[in-house]
Amino acid sequence: MDPVIVVGAGPVGLTLSLALAAQGVPCVLLDEGPGTEEVRLARTVVLREDTADLVERLGAARLEKDGLRWSGWRSMRRKQLVRDVPLGSGSGASVDEDAPPLPAPLHIPQHALASALRAAVAAAPLVKLVELSRVDTLEQDRDGVTVHTKEPGATWWRGSYLVGCDGARSTVRKLLDIRFPGRTAVERHAVAALRADLPWPGEAVLHRQPPWRTGGAEVGARPLPGGVWRLDWLLPPRGELVTPDALITRIRDSLAGWCGETPPYELLDTGVHTLHHRLARRWRVQRAFLAGDAAHLLGALGTQGLDEGIRDAENLAWKLAHAWHHSGGADLLLDSYPAERRAAVAARLRAADQSLPILRGGGGLRTLVPGAARSHDTLLADGHLGCGALGAPPSYTHSPLAPPHAEAHTTVGTPPGAPVADVRVTAPDGTAVRLRERLGQGHPLVILVAPGTGVWDRRHWLTAGIMPRLAEAVEALPSTAELLVTESYPGASAHTVLLVRPDGHLVAAFAGVRPAELFAAARAALGGPPGAGSDGGSAERGGGESGDGKSGDGKSGGDERGAARAPGPRERVHADRTARIN
Repeated sequence: MDPVIVVGAGPVGLTLSLALAAQGVPCVLLDEGPGTEEVRLARTVVLREDTADLVERLGAARLEKDGLRWSGWRSMRRKQLVRDVPLGSGSGASVDEDAPPLPAPLHIPQHALASALRAAVAAAPLVKLVELSRVDTLEQDRDGVTVHTKEPGATWWRGSYLVGCDGARSTVRKLLDIRFPGRTAVERHAVAALRADLPWPGEAVLHRQPPWRTGGAEVGARPLPGGVWRLDWLLPPRGELVTPDALITRIRDSLAGWCGETPPYELLDTGVHTLHHRLARRWRVQRAFLAGDAAHLLGALGTQGLDEGIRDAENLAWKLAHAWHHSGGADLLLDSYPAERRAAVAARLRAADQSLPILRGGGGLRTLVPGAARSHDTLLADGHLGCGALGAPPSYTHSPLAPPHAEAHTTVGTPPGAPVADVRVTAPDGTAVRLRERLGQGHPLVILVAPGTGVWDRRHWLTAGIMPRLAEAVEALPSTAELLVTESYPGASAHTVLLVRPDGHLVAAFAGVRPAELFAAARAALGGPPGAGSDGGSAERGGGESGDGKSGDGKSGGDERGAARAPGPRERVHADRTARIN
């Protein structure tokens, strides 16, 4: 099989390439730029706990050094503290003082994140990064995709699939003739990065209607390592340009309003950030896909566009890997990517659009309603902290991969389609890790809830009770799966069996070992018919043969792959003239 072509070497394209390589799929990563990252401290991103863990698992180092996990969230209105939320390890569905601590988001400059991902790509033998490669032609046939890149390195490239991760002005999206409707300039922010001592080290602050003259409707302060802060002032949608003098006045007034007087500060970077809301009409055209900003733009009210783009990469990677290794018969699986991710992002955009008139619509009777200020604060906190409709991790409840309900299904604390809890698990070889560390390897997980196994000798519980029967059922699944054991899982009783997708979303939970129902659910989750039976299972489980007779581990034939020039820009490229990984 030809490699997967990923167009665009931003954080989403880099993440997708690493995720594919981790599952044995070779990639050509076409970077329009020269391969360097502009240092901009005023351009930062916020990653939820699960997406930050994903990029770290893929080899991106130094995230904790270059970024900062917030220790708390402080919300203020006028001169009053509305809410002070501690952050740490844990999970929750809303900002509630009585709930366990919410997971701390990771705040990091985007150039630092991209540099860490680039370093991981440089160490990945299955990823070929090609700089100064701007795509200008895209052609598809039943067996793959052919693209041409402009000078200075004009070359034809041949791939099995292609993913456009090339940003808001995506060339891939335009070549595929996909519309990108939405709203322009939903929000505008003046941004400054500075080094100063503020009263809340490590805490993110959102101050609504600050009492000083230049505060505007809202100003936020988000910490970075080394005493650096990113300050954002919400601007009128169609206001005047922000001059340097006006921005300095905003900085001095905000620091004085928080500290009593303007403390010494070092201004490091400034900018104006305009947020748009757009959603591509289609995310798949035959063998070509869109991800990240090429597929969607969002960011108002604390929603995180890059975070959603990384979720795109995680969702698509295991499906492309399955299709690549098993060569064909994966249309339903690949169609589930736009069905799941486009619906999730559309719901996020819809929630933001519905909240904007409430939060940005001015005063009126809403300001007189008791509790209105607190409810507004909760909406804003949800977006920034990853809760509620504006920020919670997506749940693919209505996925085309969801198996039909069966009597053997049981209810646990995680609904089907939602991300599983990051509990501690033990593999049959005795390895004890967090569940999240076993994700992203391209195969489903089967988890047995077995209280007491932590204190038993592993040699005993591997051959005791229902474990041998469950191991036999897992061995018979239509795809290789990993069997894990956990002491407990939220809402689950002893001997509950969980089936988890490679990206960490729950397929189904079963009361005990139910081989036929487990097989049917696994088959449905891989895009096959949900009915029980094992026809075709052995071919999938082998995973060793792809459509061209090469090894499915993605490693064989690697030395044969090299770039070649086509004699003309429009000439069809034959198999012996295609660009491959060296």
